[in-house]
Amino acid sequence: QVQLVESGGGLVQAGDSLRLSCAASGRTLGIFTTGWFRHVPGKEREFVATISWNGRTTDYADSVKDRFTISRDNTKNTVYLQMNSLKPEDTAVYYCAAKRTFAGTLTTANEYSTWGQGTQVTVSS
Repeated sequence: QVQLVESGGGLVQAGDSLRLSCAASGRTLGIFTTGWFRHVPGKEREFVATISWNGRTTDYADSVKDRFTISRDNTKNTVYLQMNSLKPEDTAVYYCAAKRTFAGTLTTANEYSTWGQGTQVTVSS
């Protein structure tokens, strides 16, 4: 079983950038499709971005397209989420998720089998 640990969250101002990391242990992340989701209390968990096991395919929520970039370094067993031009509405707890599959990208939370503990991102206006 793979374990996931997110890091890189913090408090920033609108327009700033952050890079989140999702580090895996236990098994190689290179055979897992990986995604980022975010959650605000009182709202449903929201899909943000996903990347296939080999990094060749990515998908994004419309709300973050052209601002966020998901990438992976399988040699470091880590997936990244580069977030640029942050907005107050990006404030949330960000979760990394993984699913062992070669099927490509996954955009629905219930398709993932393993989740990290989350990292808080707060964007002030």
